[in-house]
Amino acid sequence: MRVSVIGGSSIDASEAETAESLGRVLAQRGHTIVCGGLGGVMEAVCRGAADAGGHTIGILPTDRRADANEYVDEAIATGLGHARNPLVVMNGDAVVAVDGGGGTLSELGFASVYDRPTAGIGTHEAAHVEAVETAEEAVEYVEREARAE
Repeated sequence: MRVSVIGGSSIDASEAETAESLGRVLAQRGHTIVCGGLGGVMEAVCRGAADAGGHTIGILPTDRRADANEYVDEAIATGLGHARNPLVVMNGDAVVAVDGGGGTLSELGFASVYDRPTAGIGTHEAAHVEAVETAEEAVEYVEREARAE
């Protein structure tokens, strides 16, 4: 399954650890990660996936594939800025949010529009977002909900 991971571009050490753990768990369970391809949560989740031999796709807001973080396996340049946010969500079968600001909030909105099972760790509260505490809980939730559809 493809899992879109969204979240803050500026994060602290604890949030980086959470995102890195999420990347490892997703990779260990055979999932591909789709993200925005830059820094913060995006880089940390890709780093965790790389550590576990996983596969990552970065859908970049810029028009240069070279802007992707070093852990992105497939970089997709869009030149769309934040308008690329729906593409990040649409290309996953489920969504996990870690932290995040306005960009993450817009992606959570698109997760609702596109009816993607969504788990959130320390992120915005919304009716369609299942608040969880750990990476393992997030992955278990999206796996269960994606299977149910």
